Amino acid sequence: MEKYPNANVGWFFRLVQIATASVFLGRAWQHIVWDAPFRTLFWDEAWMRPLITGVLGWEWEAYATSPAVDAFISDLIVGFGWFYVLCAGVALGINYLGRIGRIILRLGGIGLIFLAFLYLKERFFFVGQFLEYTLQFSSPFLLVYLSQSKPITKGFLTFVKIAIALTFTCHGLYAVGFYPRPGNFIGMVMNITGLEEGGAISFLNVVGILDFVLSVGLFLPFRWAVLPSVAYAAFWGFGTTIARVWANFYPDYWEQTLLQWLHESVYRIPHFILPLALLLFYLAIWRKPKTAPALTAQESPPSAPSQD
Repeated sequence: MEKYPNANVGWFFRLVQIATASVFLGRAWQHIVWDAPFRTLFWDEAWMRPLITGVLGWEWEAYATSPAVDAFISDLIVGFGWFYVLCAGVALGINYLGRIGRIILRLGGIGLIFLAFLYLKERFFFVGQFLEYTLQFSSPFLLVYLSQSKPITKGFLTFVKIAIALTFTCHGLYAVGFYPRPGNFIGMVMNITGLEEGGAISFLNVVGILDFVLSVGLFLPFRWAVLPSVAYAAFWGFGTTIARVWANFYPDYWEQTLLQWLHESVYRIPHFILPLALLLFYLAIWRKPKTAPALTAQESPPSAPSQD
């Protein structure tokens, strides 16, 4: 498989570290302070009745109305939140944690996939609802790979591009109204730009189409297509990340704004950090001679890393 030995990409590793720690911290805040859609699974009678009545021998009505069960679900959500705090710390210290750190990050990544599934179930099994989280739940697995001092390959870059394309394409599907357009999309555009509702819808249609264009451009065999596509993904990813706080910020109530909305921006940081990492990587390899010495994904890899 093609490798890229001619670029110093220690910063690529650092950016993936930031993306991974951010998604875990944002989701931890959500789980500990607010909520997560665990009840969409645990209170689904069609899915859970066979387990509750057939295996555990409980009456469904007693289970569904039990304060103890509700408290257990709440504690489970908070428990996931504290686990994500651990995962964020592991992401920042992965160079020193070896195999156990990589195991924790993989488990955290599986947790993020489970969360994406819960949102998929809660929102009518629209496939785009699941895939729009691809950059978020991919970040821990990318960091695990890079933490083992493995070289960046064409396959690795293709995986990153697929994650970017899936995330932005699914955002685009909601923006253009292929799936029911979320009201908060329109509200955020109106609050930030000052447009009326019709103008906000037109704006969303345009940026939705641009999401599709960049997703195609990532895979074209031309630098003039790839670079603008990745650059736009980083720019627009940053815009959609800060929009949650920007659109809902009121100076007189800034504490409530940050408490309610900051975490939604934090866990979206991978949406622009990973495209930025890819952009900087391409700029590095396309301007450097191919005779430069080989380097792996870390400037200072962990000593004697074990492979698993």
